[in-house]
Amino acid sequence: MDRPAHPLAEAAAAAAPPTQLPIDLVVNGRPYRLRVAPWVTLLDLLRDTLLLTGSKKGCDHGQCGACRVRAAGRRITAGLTLAVMRNGCEITTVEGLQDGQTLHALQQAFIDHDAFQCGYCTPGQLCSAVGLLREGGGTSGAHIREGMSGNLCRCGAYPQIVQAVCAVVLQRGAALPAMPAIPELPDTPTARNA
Repeated sequence: MDRPAHPLAEAAAAAAPPTQLPIDLVVNGRPYRLRVAPWVTLLDLLRDTLLLTGSKKGCDHGQCGACRVRAAGRRITAGLTLAVMRNGCEITTVEGLQDGQTLHALQQAFIDHDAFQCGYCTPGQLCSAVGLLREGGGTSGAHIREGMSGNLCRCGAYPQIVQAVCAVVLQRGAALPAMPAIPELPDTPTARNA
């Protein structure tokens, strides 16, 4: 014998959030129409759905900057942003920085200045540096360090990262105070102890 549903059960079912929501994004210049669960982060959408794995999941707390991307021209932490919050936005990941086969000036500068070691933080560092320069930052080494302070490099490549960003600022014709050279490490253990 079928019993009628309780009125509160019917109301709860009617009020239940949808399991998937439609969103439109332009990612690295390519338009996407997607359906995503409301709790999916932009980082997970980029990595798991669109297979753009350059942005990394580093800390799940927004403290390391490994998931940094650009949304609507601003630097954001993709791991702390729900994908549905960016409906209608233009997103740029590290994969979208280069122009065809030509690397972005910052990508080339990171190579030229050895601004990475393990490379895990590099995509977030690059997206943050692009954002910093587009926001008018990078007027001094100290300003670059401050503007990039939300991006951690566990390998300690900070001096080279600052030098790479400075090199791009100088390429663009902006005045910048001279940066000290990175000291060479001694070749022998006895020289290090001297």
